[in-house]
Amino acid sequence: MTPFPDLTDDELLRYSRHILLPQVDIAGQQRIRNASVLVVGAGGLGSPILLYLAAAGVGELRIADGDTVDATNLQRQIVHTTDSVGQAKTSSAAATLKRLNPDCQVVEIDRALDQDGLHRWAQGCDLVVIGTDSFASRYDANVVCIELGLPLVSGAALGMSGQATSIDVRRDDSPCFRCLYPDGEDGEVSCATSGVLGPLVGMIGAIQATEALKILAGIGEPLVGQLLTVDALDMSVHRFQFKRNPTCPDCAHRPT
Repeated sequence: MTPFPDLTDDELLRYSRHILLPQVDIAGQQRIRNASVLVVGAGGLGSPILLYLAAAGVGELRIADGDTVDATNLQRQIVHTTDSVGQAKTSSAAATLKRLNPDCQVVEIDRALDQDGLHRWAQGCDLVVIGTDSFASRYDANVVCIELGLPLVSGAALGMSGQATSIDVRRDDSPCFRCLYPDGEDGEVSCATSGVLGPLVGMIGAIQATEALKILAGIGEPLVGQLLTVDALDMSVHRFQFKRNPTCPDCAHRPT
């Protein structure tokens, strides 16, 4: 017996370059096809995340964002177009994804999600990917994913540097986001005030999408307990290890 319905002939052709990978194979692509993912943010990071997950055949993408498309977004938010200016980012992104892969079911959540909203919309999902630019939203997603036992892929980019990590509380050894940043605060620094290189958010978003697909397909070793940093100025990439904080207010109650 196969754990999931068989892929159709069209799906076997469409995703053949994934299926050819021995690590993915048909079983891995089936897991991707049957997955539901909540993507928080349809901006600079969310754009490549959404595009690559839809192209990869993720069955359902729930997109949460309360903003509208602005002309200043177009330098980096590649899921939107000039014709999208003034539209809700969720509807603009959904239209692009439908053209890319009509088989991907898109759920539009046209608002910013607080912790209660995240809890509601993350239920029934297999994974949460967050691409917002605030610590508050990452902390909220962290708490919700711990409560629901869901993996969380987080990324950030500003100026010429970015970073990404994966949290998987299904693993006893996985630290959470607050273990990494115990006291992060949202200040005045943002893309709007400091700028950001367009392709950099594409790089970080692509890393997040890669992490998401690895977790969904059950392949490789995600960045659990590791922070990957990228400096676009000299194209240096570093990886730092971090561990669980035994006194972390978010995850200390979990078994070690």
